[in-house]
Amino acid sequence: MNYNSLMQRCIDLGNSALGFTYPNPNVGALIFKNGKIIGEGFTGSHGKNHAEINAIESVNHKDDLENSTLFVTLEPCSHYGKTPPCTKKIIESKIKTVVIGCEDPNILVNGSGIEMLKNNNLDVKVGVLEKKCFESLKRFMTFQKKDRPYIILKWAESLDGIISPNNKNDNRPVWISNEISRQLVHKWRSQEHAILVGSKTIDSDNPLLDTRNWNKNNPIKVIIGNPKKKDKNAKYIFDDCDLEIKTITKYLHEKNIQSVLIEGGKKTLDTFINNGIWDEARIFKSQNKMYEGISAPKIIGLKLSEKKIKKDTLSIIKNC
Repeated sequence: MNYNSLMQRCIDLGNSALGFTYPNPNVGALIFKNGKIIGEGFTGSHGKNHAEINAIESVNHKDDLENSTLFVTLEPCSHYGKTPPCTKKIIESKIKTVVIGCEDPNILVNGSGIEMLKNNNLDVKVGVLEKKCFESLKRFMTFQKKDRPYIILKWAESLDGIISPNNKNDNRPVWISNEISRQLVHKWRSQEHAILVGSKTIDSDNPLLDTRNWNKNNPIKVIIGNPKKKDKNAKYIFDDCDLEIKTITKYLHEKNIQSVLIEGGKKTLDTFINNGIWDEARIFKSQNKMYEGISAPKIIGLKLSEKKIKKDTLSIIKNC
């Protein structure tokens, strides 16, 4: 039994559900017995089964669950919420061994799931591919540990470092990145719980902020300020003066938002950068020049990757 390979499969299963499980984490699980995988699952949408239950339910012959091994990226829950505890079903299924990627820091779990399994004489192994599991669950982990969503900054800039012109003839976006890069942004939007922009961006660009070029799994829209045009489907954060970053993150946390993609404008991006409240930045640089306009934000962090998307260059930067 290759523990790492089987846990990697769980990670892949969880990643395939990214964007569809909020506010629950995108957990992956599988059942292994007699040298083969006999069941797989990932977390369903809010209020639906967790990954462990879906993996158990996928097994054709339920007698095969006895003395099998369950692999799961996150500690099984042990409390009643929208669904019954996963530990209860695991125990009832007579599963012998549970292999867990990382512990659940949620105060409602926080080791109690592991304890319950052990108290019912199951073999429990914790920490297999722990860092990779944590990375796959980084949105949930950040929300639980830092009392705020996982924050991703995103913008596109010209070769000479400009993100938008000083003046425009209409209130539509000026495209800097190419069509493939823009489609990738729609994929990113589908994976995050919310998207956030400032009111000036709404008034200037009237953006749709949706995923029409990917899968139409649209994030929650959050607008800072009081734009002239309102969207009945958006959430608004109002204030008489400039908002403090803590006000924004507190609002998002209270709304149970696990992750947010910040798409501008410059003032909004700078608010997060200057306060050091961000987790990663995704920056497109075009090969075209604009010569004058609003300068792109300045950001310092660890560059995780850089790749070409046609003529655009995409850099992924992590806040250290």
